[in-house]
Amino acid sequence: MKTVVCVKQVPDSETKVVIPEGGLWIDDSNVNYVLNPYDEYAVEEALRIQEKLGGEIIIVSAGPGRAATAIRNALAMGANSGVHIKDDNLRMGLSVAKILAEAIKPLEPDLILLGKQAIDDDNLQVGPMIAELLNLPSVSVVSKLEITENGGTAERDIEGGKEVMEFSLPAVITAQKGLNEPRYASLKGIMMAKKKPMVEKQASDIPGGITITKMEYPPKRQEGKTFKNGVEAVPEVVRLLREEAKAI
Repeated sequence: MKTVVCVKQVPDSETKVVIPEGGLWIDDSNVNYVLNPYDEYAVEEALRIQEKLGGEIIIVSAGPGRAATAIRNALAMGANSGVHIKDDNLRMGLSVAKILAEAIKPLEPDLILLGKQAIDDDNLQVGPMIAELLNLPSVSVVSKLEITENGGTAERDIEGGKEVMEFSLPAVITAQKGLNEPRYASLKGIMMAKKKPMVEKQASDIPGGITITKMEYPPKRQEGKTFKNGVEAVPEVVRLLREEAKAI
């Protein structure tokens, strides 16, 4: 079983976001970058499949030089090798999907795993787009996965219940929180990751498809109002809901 896991390096969720004047992306001069948390579920699931069915796990990531760290983090968890598509351009979903699909196709994997989304842009696009570009079946936002040599069954949460889908391999699956509990990289794993092979490629000159024209902070919330305790506050609350909030 050959599994490809696509990962992305993203700003730590505790990062204080600073948008420079007229900037089209955040100021990353003091940003701590980490492996995208949803991609950790994808890596962990690949490792569990490998423990069950054997095979190899290849980590693929597109991004600037620092993105190699995200690949090494996945290798430290237990993946076998990596492919770093070096690219300093700011890209959105379709452009990223085209670059990743181009790198994945010659690998001829049995399974492609990704996190359901990256926590920096929250687009949830790349996984399904890769599936479309490679003409493969796809199941997104998966919370339970069973893989056999020839196919698999995926379960995902929907409003009021669960949806169970069967698919053939090769296929593209995006991982949701709850699919598993990602393991921590051991000291031995971290040391071994330094020696594992990682191929570097230059990204193709693929148009972005989407252009960011402006970035700005969300508007500040209005200050809240305080009221007296007890039933004395009810008339004023009702008045504000009717006249200001227009909620009733």
